[in-house]
Amino acid sequence: MTETTLTLPTADGPMRAFRVAPDGDARLPALLVIQEAFGVNNHIRNVCRRVAAHGYVTLAPELFHRTGEGVELGYTDMPQVMPHFSKLTNPGILMDIQTGLAALRADARVDPSRIGVIGFCVGGFSTFLAAEKTDAAVFVAFYGGGILRARPGIALEPLIGDADEIRRPILLMFGGQDQSIPPADVDEIDATLTRLAKVHQTVTLPDGGHGFACDDRAAYHQPSNDEAWRITYEWLGRNL
Repeated sequence: MTETTLTLPTADGPMRAFRVAPDGDARLPALLVIQEAFGVNNHIRNVCRRVAAHGYVTLAPELFHRTGEGVELGYTDMPQVMPHFSKLTNPGILMDIQTGLAALRADARVDPSRIGVIGFCVGGFSTFLAAEKTDAAVFVAFYGGGILRARPGIALEPLIGDADEIRRPILLMFGGQDQSIPPADVDEIDATLTRLAKVHQTVTLPDGGHGFACDDRAAYHQPSNDEAWRITYEWLGRNL
């Protein structure tokens, strides 16, 4: 595999993005990989590598480029996280996603008709936003909070009001032990997408907490992670 760090222009300045591509010259499906609240760190880079090993080009943009370059934060460093996380906005995230998608469409290794978005934590929120506002082919959102309601001290706006704009399949992954996303919220999101007749699948891993798919976090739960990725690859295989 080939790993590179790109610098992509945005209206708010340059944005770095970590890219991984399988060896060869064939055009492949691609996934834009959206970070957690801790930056494009070891975990997100490893997600890019693992997904690329399954035959996808992957690209992870640095959403924190407006507040610093190369921001990587520890999973217990919430005081250091908030100065970056609190500055994220829906328009800014959408700009970054659109920039990343454009880079993938222009990539000589990518089939531009087969580009999806996957994200974790705030990246799951961002993936839901992308499903509403972009024309990517498929979406996978892991434990995305804030979809239903605003959270104190965070500028991100709830997304559920625009759910009717979703046009492509979306897979939603949640942890049954996630204290930040109650089961009632998961049920409401799922019911809304069902009522709107959106192509979707909502999966709750009963023993998983928030961050269950991150093997750099104390919350990592391997059985939930393994099942979530099994379902994810099946979903991508059907829809991308």
